[in-house]
Amino acid sequence: MRPINIGITMGDPAGVGPEIIAKILARRGVAKLGKILVIGDKWVFEKTASPKSKAGDCEFIDLRNVPHKNFSFGKVKKDFGQAAMGYLRKSVELIKSKRIDCLVTAPISKEAINLAGYRYNGHTEFLASAFTKEKQDLVMMLLNKYLKISLVTRHLALNRISSALGGEVIYKTILTTDKALRKYFAITQPKICVAALNPHAGESGLLGREEIKLVIPAIKRARRLIKNIIGPMPADSAFFAASRSHFNAVIAMYHDQALIPLKILDFKSGVNLTLGLDFVRTSPLHGTGFDIAGRNIACPDSLIAAIKTAVECTKNLRRFK
Repeated sequence: MRPINIGITMGDPAGVGPEIIAKILARRGVAKLGKILVIGDKWVFEKTASPKSKAGDCEFIDLRNVPHKNFSFGKVKKDFGQAAMGYLRKSVELIKSKRIDCLVTAPISKEAINLAGYRYNGHTEFLASAFTKEKQDLVMMLLNKYLKISLVTRHLALNRISSALGGEVIYKTILTTDKALRKYFAITQPKICVAALNPHAGESGLLGREEIKLVIPAIKRARRLIKNIIGPMPADSAFFAASRSHFNAVIAMYHDQALIPLKILDFKSGVNLTLGLDFVRTSPLHGTGFDIAGRNIACPDSLIAAIKTAVECTKNLRRFK
């Protein structure tokens, strides 16, 4: 099997992205994972990099997107949002030209990219647009050493979740998750649990009717194509059982329903994996860290986990094909 070419975008240049990339490049063994290609602004990167960061098999694509004047870490600016989107657009070119095999994205600021005129809630929505996918065809999976969780809804205000749920999107999330477990993780007979939206799975409608109207019909429909689906199960029970390896993945109805158990169990190994693309894209499970950016205290462990996951999934995807 030929070596894997790993593209890493620098994220928001004023965030911790440059620093955590520099730190992983300084670690022994990282270069053995594959050929690393960093996409960003080299002069910003070098503000955080030690001499060891240049070790290993790494190429840097310097887009020179960030104005030198008045640059400082930890600031939300239109220029920085524009720069971050430039790194992503370049990464799309590299994927389409097959120069890189997988993509790892350092965190971007949703506020900064919106100031720059982009209307995306995150990487997932941008990638859907760039690869002409419907938004509902892509699924955000969050994982660590203990759990794999797919989200039905993503970055959405809590008071909009119920109205955003639908039988079709729940059904597609189940099928996409099943396919990804087979392709990316080489699990031949995945076991999937669907978490309920309401406490106690709605108590037969007493605590909410979403389970009766939406979740149960979607599960029944999915069972026509795949086996081993359980639910809807109260979320607390679902995550406990999954953490004990009773399921390969849980389907969560909203963002924090998934993030809270995931981060409590193990934040450092947390990874965001996009399902539904024709290639593997991952990112660390944290944000831009503007409050600590430029102070050389950011932890790179989640980024390393994202790179290792991207490599593992890409290898499995090659075998699957």
